Amino acid sequence: MLKSYVNRLNKSVDITIPAPTGGLNLRDNISSLAADEALQMDNYIPYDTKVALRRGYVDYVKTNTKFLTLSAYKSNNIQRFIGISQGQAYNLTSSAGIRVYDDVSFNNDRCQTVQYKNYLYFMNGSDTPKVFYIDDDGVEHFGDWGFAASGLNASSVVAGSVSKQFLWFVEKGRLRCWYAAAAGNISGELLCFDLSLISRFGGHLVAVCNWTIDGGNGMDDLTVFITSEGEVLVYSGINPNSADDWQLKGSYKISAPLGYRCTMPYQGDIVIITQDGYLPLSKVLSLSEAGSSSAAFSDKIRGLVLERAASGKNKEGWQSLTYTKGGYAIFNVPISQGYEQHVVNLLSGAWCRFTDIKSHCWVVYDDKIFFGSDYGVCQFDHGYSDNGVRIRGIVRQSYNNLGYDGLKKIQLLNPRTSSSTKYALRISTDMDFRQSQSGYLFNIGFSSTTPWNKVRWAPRSDSGQTKWQTFKGTIRSSWLANSATGYKAGIVFQTETRGNLIEWYDTGVRYERATGIM
Repeated sequence: MLKSYVNRLNKSVDITIPAPTGGLNLRDNISSLAADEALQMDNYIPYDTKVALRRGYVDYVKTNTKFLTLSAYKSNNIQRFIGISQGQAYNLTSSAGIRVYDDVSFNNDRCQTVQYKNYLYFMNGSDTPKVFYIDDDGVEHFGDWGFAASGLNASSVVAGSVSKQFLWFVEKGRLRCWYAAAAGNISGELLCFDLSLISRFGGHLVAVCNWTIDGGNGMDDLTVFITSEGEVLVYSGINPNSADDWQLKGSYKISAPLGYRCTMPYQGDIVIITQDGYLPLSKVLSLSEAGSSSAAFSDKIRGLVLERAASGKNKEGWQSLTYTKGGYAIFNVPISQGYEQHVVNLLSGAWCRFTDIKSHCWVVYDDKIFFGSDYGVCQFDHGYSDNGVRIRGIVRQSYNNLGYDGLKKIQLLNPRTSSSTKYALRISTDMDFRQSQSGYLFNIGFSSTTPWNKVRWAPRSDSGQTKWQTFKGTIRSSWLANSATGYKAGIVFQTETRGNLIEWYDTGVRYERATGIM
């Protein structure tokens, strides 16, 4: 009788997968994503060597009223933080002593702002534009602007900008704008610049901006006009009053912009929020004309932007800004019953998404970042909870064959993380492009949360997922049981916690090849 021998040689293979520092990739086929990319990345930020849970926010001022406009004013060494809510302008400079500016009122709380010299203008398409300034004696002034023009209804001015030392103002619903009669003017006569005879696609003007294509502030600067139909009209020259010194450089077509806050200056470029994505203006012109831009924006999340634009293109709240201290830019996106934020690492160009932040508007003031909420103003990037509420983070990493194309059985996972306090982690594997959907029971070991062993960790359907803790000041490296079989594995990293700075570096995976185990 022949005996059957079992091959007991060690068939286990160990491989290390980097954390998804490449960020979201919703552009390429899921079967071809890089190992350091992700299909979902909510509330975790990709950095050069790790991904980290975003920080949270706290109340800055609580008024129980909705803030739709926040603006920062700076003149010499004087700063002011101003917000608009329920028709009133608030001085928010000190959270302990906010006050109302009694001399002004607004019919529309959502304003666009521009500061030129020591004058900060507020425009909304409903009210006569307002201007705030502090005079040489330190006295604050807040009232109607000092411009006038024949044929202009001042309350129709909806946005403004500065280019070539001229103030420019956008007229709501028209293909024309207005500019100061002389460079440097902060009041007086306005002259009309009518684009209706030049525009090829109609619509109305939404933005005017200064394009500093050489990265500085000089003769090469261009003045750019953007219409609701995505037409971009680019002018060279320094004086719109002189036919010899004001020339149309070109007319270009891009996707339709979203809202009056659709532009963001960055590193000499202009990034435009459009229905087709977040587009650096340098892509409109050839690099030989525009110069080289180092703006780290890509189309990796274009599919997500297309989906959001399709459902929210007519909603208010689209906005973008750079937060240099955090190293990223935020794009505020209106969604059903709230907002989400698309966030890009300014150095690497890697994307992620913030969720559960209902932010009507954003501003950077005194190197800190704030947003307007339903009940006041919140300071973001502060603490490790959302005003006491746990931050939910989930990352679905790209599918990986783990160095072997054949069938395999994953036995163990070793996520290497660090944290400021102990926390619970749910880590698992999605196999062969199947995405599991499961809830998460909040972290343990933190005051005021459910005590250890008092509530069942998870339903039986989640028994394949592992919950664990790490400890303050250390990088935890420990093999955890995992049972999954397939050809390609996608790591799912999920937390719901408060009071924790969680950083994820990489994940070790141990598996057996199918030979001898099936």
